[in-house]
Amino acid sequence: MRRIKKGDNVIVTTGKDKGRRGSVLRLVDAEHVLVEGVNKVKKHQKPNPMKNNTGGIIDKEMPIHISKVMLFNPTTQKADRVGVKVLDDGRRVRYFKSNGEMVDA
Repeated sequence: MRRIKKGDNVIVTTGKDKGRRGSVLRLVDAEHVLVEGVNKVKKHQKPNPMKNNTGGIIDKEMPIHISKVMLFNPTTQKADRVGVKVLDDGRRVRYFKSNGEMVDA
């Protein structure tokens, strides 16, 4: 089970965007995630009349390594580590390590 999933609210822990908060838009691969409003770069884009794209400089979000983000804990209002445990009925759920609360209720 993944510790970080699509739609999770995360905080960036290192790098130029340290402290920024956003939701995970998608998992790019096993080690990279795309977070909303984080790791923005400027891309020089050529116009493409076939796809109806105008040229120019656009802002684009790039993937960030999964080790640089932590799940946001709404009760403590801080970033928190996540663990996985198996319940009595066999389901695997994620929980916050600091207070033991379930992430997936």
